[in-house]
Amino acid sequence: MIIVTGGAGFIGSCVVRTLNDAGIEDIIIVDDVADSNKWMNMRNKKYVEYVHKSEFLEKLPGYKGITSIIHMGAQSSTTEKNFDYLWKNNFDYTRTLWRYCAEAQASFIYASSAATYGDGSKGFDDCLEIEHLQPLNAYGYSKQLFDLWVKQQAKDFPAQYVGLKFFNVYGPNEYFKGNMASMIFHGYSQIKDSGMIKLFKSDNPEFGDGEQVRDFVYVKDICNVIYWLLQNKKVSGLFNVGTGYAQSFRKLAESIFHALDKEPNIIYIDMPEDLKGKYQYYTKAEMGKLRQAGYCTPFHDLEAGAMDYVQGYLEKGFAIY
Repeated sequence: MIIVTGGAGFIGSCVVRTLNDAGIEDIIIVDDVADSNKWMNMRNKKYVEYVHKSEFLEKLPGYKGITSIIHMGAQSSTTEKNFDYLWKNNFDYTRTLWRYCAEAQASFIYASSAATYGDGSKGFDDCLEIEHLQPLNAYGYSKQLFDLWVKQQAKDFPAQYVGLKFFNVYGPNEYFKGNMASMIFHGYSQIKDSGMIKLFKSDNPEFGDGEQVRDFVYVKDICNVIYWLLQNKKVSGLFNVGTGYAQSFRKLAESIFHALDKEPNIIYIDMPEDLKGKYQYYTKAEMGKLRQAGYCTPFHDLEAGAMDYVQGYLEKGFAIY
């Protein structure tokens, strides 16, 4: 049996889709759906049980035959300021699941984040000494704390343990995320509403307006990595998951227009005050470590990923993957 926390959320529900497509249905979904629309991400999936995250840890010891926990559940807002909440949800909860997997000798795959790299001044290499990284926000720091805790462990490891530093993820099933949804999702909505896309002006003299760059990775590629890890239990460690290419927000916006067969129409607006000093202007995943571990499947480039997402999902009324 496989447990997917955050299994009704963006990445987690796509992971469940990938497992189902591989014929795996013996799945427990853990989440906090409440009155959100995330239930729609579950209705075309096959699983044996849904458990609310507040009840899961109490129920966990009673489950039998758990082979893997894929821990995608977290407070993922980069603007969250309540550090006590982040500690409880992103660090303490994750540590409890690690300890269960260590005792049960199950695989433990968890979501870290590229936010741990901070402003990128030390690079985006997953072979770096992570003690020297300085995240720019409390969310990134909460993820960094667990990566550090793992590194400090001397014994009692799960049978397989993998932390995945996701870069800028986009794709179907993210419709409920509000401000935290990808720029492709928001850009598509802006085009439909006004015929244009708004991008932040640069507040950094090293980058022009719209030339802020990120490593944009399609959620289907993330799911492929996770499924590969489940098939390769000897692989453990902390890995970047991106494309290995840095693309500008202007290029991203143009990709959305191209997917809609429209001429680009981009305007630039001031960056909100609460993002100044906390904004990553450049990210690019170094992907050598995952490749050296044996993962050979190519990733979607931005044009191909945007085309698949826009034409295959957004143009079909937010169809669920």
